[in-house]
Amino acid sequence: MKVYFELSHLTKIYPTPSGPFTVTEGFDLKIERGEFVCLLGHSGCGKSTVLGMVAGLIDPTEGGVVIEGRETVGPGPDRGVVFQSPCLLPWLTAAGNVMLGVRRVFPHATAAERDQIVRYYLRLVGLADAAGRRPGELSQGMRQRVNLARAFALAPKVLLLDEPFGMLDSLTRMDLQLALMGLWHRDQKTALMVTHDVDEALFLADRIVMMTNGPNARVGEVITVPFSRPRLRSRVLEHPEYYVLRERLLRFLAEQEQRKAA
Repeated sequence: MKVYFELSHLTKIYPTPSGPFTVTEGFDLKIERGEFVCLLGHSGCGKSTVLGMVAGLIDPTEGGVVIEGRETVGPGPDRGVVFQSPCLLPWLTAAGNVMLGVRRVFPHATAAERDQIVRYYLRLVGLADAAGRRPGELSQGMRQRVNLARAFALAPKVLLLDEPFGMLDSLTRMDLQLALMGLWHRDQKTALMVTHDVDEALFLADRIVMMTNGPNARVGEVITVPFSRPRLRSRVLEHPEYYVLRERLLRFLAEQEQRKAA
């Protein structure tokens, strides 16, 4: 395995009135270039804390993050982040929101070149005709498409997704999963995505990393997803391994819940 992106002994401890609280402890993960990895676990197990440390938004108590052999400190354009909430500036158009990051990452490009990048990614997510509309004029699903376009337009080394479809209805969620896969296939970005949805993880990921319940959460089990790419949902569902893997994931989650209740 040629490591491109590594999470090394990531540990986060918060002080509390009753003493230190360890959210994650010794979280280790190695990811290859172009690999799509999903972090799966119960709500509150520390998935978003791990992603926050990788994004540079949360300082780890111990450990670090290495991309292409260099340790990262703080947030940076080498990591594109897509949150559950689109977080768009309401006074800017869809194109304007994407352009904010493009200007920063490509300061020496001409205005025409930057505009071409923005238009290209908005077209890829199906918003070519909505470039001039503001967030208040867009549905929740369309706003999240803008968010995806903005992240990919930055040309990051690593794409980080924190339950990006968690606020959407099931049909919109499936549409956005397809949009994400379309973008990912074109750019082959190394991706780390947080989800608590078993079916979403099986459809999107090359590997699924299951987290133990916190406190002291860490990697519990790792599953390699055998489905070939590009993926059609119908073929994934018909694959003989699909329900075997699904049951394995659900059993792990159920065991974690039982240990928490014990």
